[in-house]
Amino acid sequence: MPQAQRGLPTAGKKSVCQAKKQMLTHTDLKKGVQFIFEGQPWEVLQAQLLKMAQRRPVIQSKIRNLLDGRVQEKNFQQGDVFEEANLEKHDIKYLYQSKGQYWFCEINDPSKRFFFTEAQIGDQAKFLKPNEIVTGIVFEEKIINFDLPIKVQLKVKESAPGVKGDRAQGGTKEATLESGAVIQVPLFIEEGDTIEINTETGEYVKRV
Repeated sequence: MPQAQRGLPTAGKKSVCQAKKQMLTHTDLKKGVQFIFEGQPWEVLQAQLLKMAQRRPVIQSKIRNLLDGRVQEKNFQQGDVFEEANLEKHDIKYLYQSKGQYWFCEINDPSKRFFFTEAQIGDQAKFLKPNEIVTGIVFEEKIINFDLPIKVQLKVKESAPGVKGDRAQGGTKEATLESGAVIQVPLFIEEGDTIEINTETGEYVKRV
C-alpha cells in the first residue's frame, strides 16, 4: 500500500473480498472497466482491438492503477483472464490541498482525515473544490481513491474580457476556475460565471 494511504478509514464491516468473483477475458476490457491485474486494482482508460496478420487479435489498452495512479500501456490477448474488481463506493468530502497532498474526511466523522497525492488521483485534482462530496473507491475495506462526476460545476475566477468582434465570430480564451484549473472557454464567458466542465476531457460544456 502506498505511503499516502496509511491510516485510511475502513468502509464498514462488509468486505469486498466476500463478493462473488467474476472473471473477465481480454475482450471485456473496455473503457471504465475495473479489474485486478498483478494483485492490484486497475481501471481501463482506453481499449482498442487490433487484428494483426497471422496473429491472434490483441486488445491494446491504457490502464490506470487505482492505488498509486500509475498509467501504463498494455496489450492483452486471447487466453488472458482477470478477476473483476468488485469495488465498493463510499462518499467522502474533499477538504483542502497542502504541499501536494489532497485531504479528505469521512462525511459522518470529520475527525477521520486522510490524503491522496496528486500522482494517485491524476487530472481529477484540478477540478476539486473544498467541501465537495465525491465517491470514494473501496478496495479491501480501505478507501484507495475516488471518482468525480463526469460533469461538475465551477465558478470562473479569472478570464480576460472577450472582444466584441471576436465574440461574433466564435473562438475561445483561457479561464482560471475556482479550483485552480485553467481551461479554454467561449469568449462570452466572464469572471463570476458558473460553468459546467466534463472532467474526463477537461473541456467546457455550458454556462449554468
